[in-house]
Order: sequence, then structure tokens, then C-alpha cells
Amino acid sequence: MNANTLFLRLEGPMQAWGNQESKFVIRRTAEAPTKSGVIGMLCAALGVSRQQAAEKWLPKLNALRMGVRTDVPGVRWWDYHTIGAGMQMRIAEGDGKTKPGALLTRREYLCDASYLVALMGEPTIIAELKEAIKAPRWTLYLGKKSCIPSRPLLEHPPGEFPDLISALASVPWRKRLKEDKKTHFLNCLLDWEPTPEQPEAPDDALVWFDVPCSFEPPVHRPRFVVRKQLSLGNDVDIAELPASSKTPPRPRPRADYNNTEYKKARSARLDADHGLCVFCKSPAVTTHHITYRRAGGYEAHEDLRSLCRLCHDAVTMIEYGLGRSLDRINPEEPHWKGEINKKRAEIVKFRSLETRRRHFGAEFAEEVE
Repeated sequence: MNANTLFLRLEGPMQAWGNQESKFVIRRTAEAPTKSGVIGMLCAALGVSRQQAAEKWLPKLNALRMGVRTDVPGVRWWDYHTIGAGMQMRIAEGDGKTKPGALLTRREYLCDASYLVALMGEPTIIAELKEAIKAPRWTLYLGKKSCIPSRPLLEHPPGEFPDLISALASVPWRKRLKEDKKTHFLNCLLDWEPTPEQPEAPDDALVWFDVPCSFEPPVHRPRFVVRKQLSLGNDVDIAELPASSKTPPRPRPRADYNNTEYKKARSARLDADHGLCVFCKSPAVTTHHITYRRAGGYEAHEDLRSLCRLCHDAVTMIEYGLGRSLDRINPEEPHWKGEINKKRAEIVKFRSLETRRRHFGAEFAEEVE
């Protein structure tokens, strides 16, 4: 099969596809990958410099027809940038006065977006581009060097198709996570070219200035782009398995009271506290974790506090009532004093009642109630 269409999966935490509006201090991003951005990525894979691109490669790459299917539109985010530290910046006083400073810029990104790009052209150049992307000469990124792909660019194999819309419809749509809601339509942006049936661009065609004539200096010419929609389940199949699974939570550290290292840390803490409860100064019988972040034999000296049994039970009950997880109560902190004393009194009262019940039987319990 002589594949005439190359597919690129462009997905990552952040993407930025500059257009003709991305100039000066406000750098916006287009709604989808631009032809200039995709061709720049192909040049990086081929190892073609900015200066060399215009001489040989740009005419070939510009001849490729391009279509983009938006599988996940993503969210637009702004970032704050400073450029330079000693640039001569104009000040408000006017008269051309300047002072050293940094240029402030705002950069827009597409976050968590996913696109399927179809490039259609001669089978020979499609095969050459495929091999170049398999083993790129330079790093490939999604519009900016900080925007790296999170899925393989060549996730979908090349194929032979009569037009762009059929090529984009051939790749099943896949949920990112199993829990994600299913969409109903996929928006597509397609290169428009004149045909005998339609010699002029339709009224709803868009004009994108993203066909590179030169990268150094940057010069672009316009192209017509038309919007199409593909229906999920009718035009495009839905893949059974999601693209990825949720990252499992990190295992919670748990105390191991039989661990030799824990026993050493416990003994060292009791010695440091002179065998006394840090709260009530009664003889200490145990140590209390004020954090479980290093539990399991990795406890540091400051993770433990010496407590008597009564204070340990009081502190533990307060922690359970508050739903504390890794970070617990430090009984040495003054603001816990009232709560701990109150809980100690409740425990003493309950234990004394239980003791009397065991000694005097059910008649005592009925009298108390």
C-alpha cells in the first residue's frame, strides 16, 4: 500500500500554536495546531535549520494538505513571562526616557488538549516524513520548547485515503479516561482547495495566515480553512479502551511497631523526654506519631512524642474525631491543651463508671442511668 496520509497525534499537558496575532507582549494561541507549527515540527525531525528550510523543504511541505480533528479542545490558560533583565524600557515620564528592566509578556496555552492531524501528499514524502519522526534529529514539541507530547506522535499508522475528511474519520475516537464524558461531535479544520465544482471559497471559510514562506525572518501567507463536523458513532468509531488510566494514589505510610528502626527511634524519644509524658509529666509508656509521613521504620526524632496511656488515648480520640490522616496532633502545642484536658476527663469518667459496673453489676448501671 502506498500511504498518502500521515497521522500525527498531538497531545500534551500544554500546547501553544502561535498565529498572526501572537506578537509583541501578548502571545495568544490558535484554537488548533497551525500549518506553520506542524511544518516546523517536521523540519526539526528532518534536521533542517530555519535558513535551509526556505531553500528546499518549505515548497514541498507547504504542498501537503492538512486537516485537524479536535478530540479534546482543552482549556486556555495564561502565563506571565519576563524577558531580559537589562533591557532599556520606556518609562511613564515620557520624552523617550528609559531605564533598565525586563519586558513583561503574557503567553496563552492550550492545556490538556488532544488533536489528530492528517497530512496528505505524495507517498514518497509521506514515507520520508514518517521515518524522520521515528528518529528525529532534534527535539519535537507542541509549539513551544516547554510543551512536550504525552502520547506517541506516530500512534496511528499512515494510510491511503481519497480526501482529508475520510482520513480523519478512519481513526477511532478514544476517551482519555474511563470516567470522561463522551462528546457527540468532533470539530475538524480542513485545507480548502478550489475544485471544478467549487472554484471559489465558501462564505464561511476562514483565513489562517500560517503557511510559512520563511522561518528566518518569519513570513507567512494565508490559506483558506473550512470547518467540518464528524458524528461519533456514525462517522467515527468509538474505541472500547480509554487512552490512559488514572494514576493510582501513592501508598499511605503505615506504622510498623515491630520494626527494629522504629523501636530505636521510640527508645531515643523516651530517653530525650526523660521517660515523662510531654503533656502531663506522668511516666510515659508509649510514643505518639505527630506525623506518619516517615512511618514504617523511617521515623525522625521530631516525628514522635512521649505520652502516658491516658494522654495517648485522649489525643488519638481527638484525631479520629477530626479525621486526621498523615499529619496528627502535637500535644506540645498550646492550642490543643483545652481539648486534650476535656477528652482526658471524659475518658476518666467513662473508665470509672465501667469499673463500678463490673464490680457492682447491672443494678448500679440502672441507678446511674
